[in-house]
Amino acid sequence: MSITVRNLTKKYGDQDAVHDISFDVRTGEILGFLGPNGAGKTTTMKIITCYMPPTSGSVEVDGLDIAEKSLDVRRKIGYLPEMNPLYLDMNVLDYLEFSAQLHGLRGDSLRRRVNEMMRVCGLESVRQKDIGEMSKGFRQRVGLAQAMLHEPEVLILDEPTSGLDPNQIVEIRNLIKELGQAKTVILSTHILSEVQATCSRVLIINEGRLVADGSPEQLQREFHGAESLTIELRTRAKDPVAEIFPKLRGIPALSGLTLLSHEGGASVIELEVQKGMDVREAVFRMSVAEDWVILEMRRRVTTLEEVFHKLTTN
Repeated sequence: MSITVRNLTKKYGDQDAVHDISFDVRTGEILGFLGPNGAGKTTTMKIITCYMPPTSGSVEVDGLDIAEKSLDVRRKIGYLPEMNPLYLDMNVLDYLEFSAQLHGLRGDSLRRRVNEMMRVCGLESVRQKDIGEMSKGFRQRVGLAQAMLHEPEVLILDEPTSGLDPNQIVEIRNLIKELGQAKTVILSTHILSEVQATCSRVLIINEGRLVADGSPEQLQREFHGAESLTIELRTRAKDPVAEIFPKLRGIPALSGLTLLSHEGGASVIELEVQKGMDVREAVFRMSVAEDWVILEMRRRVTTLEEVFHKLTTN
């Protein structure tokens, strides 16, 4: 099941909410869709789900055009919007059975599917509980169960962990990862650690334009500048700057050295390293040759948060 977006544009009056974006989502991929508020993420998701039409451009889901085959596309998609629309005065079982009927399920197939989704989403213990009396974490589980009742091949989840506590976030994250083994998932969130832990690929959109596309690791490698390596050495040096720094400067690709602390014979030093270079082996070999004891060696890696900030601020 693939999604193909080509030159997608959505205008509200003279303003472009989405401007000429193109991307593909492959079968079995968990795609993180990132951007600041107002960047166009939710608009793009609503277009893919056939909730609203684009101004121009095209979207195909499993080869079906959303404009020409809207009903067929909707049957293939499960959608959990940011504002989870639940009937709070219904209990979980009644709500899921009602939702299943809307998808055309009847009889034994309806009961089997509802029971399966309650099991998958961890709702069996609250099946008779009114939705309005449940925590937000359980409401999100109900929303996910509803989105999957008709066995869609694509799941589109808009801020699925919004407002959840840390334990609930972990539970929903694990559920999404499990679902992603068999389905194509598009996940929008502001929690970048969620993307790092869950998604195999990331799209970043800013002011309606696509500004980055790749795995979290690829984006971190592509957008980092000078790297740094922090080492803690135990030596006999009384003055690390005078005795250790000249030797470290003999390592190629170093662009700077900073003494962070020196106490009890242990020196903590930050090494600035040219982009794309790894000097850990050279530091280790020098330490052996100079009879230094390495207590710690920690390489600083550009975070996804830093990549996001760089691409979405002017």
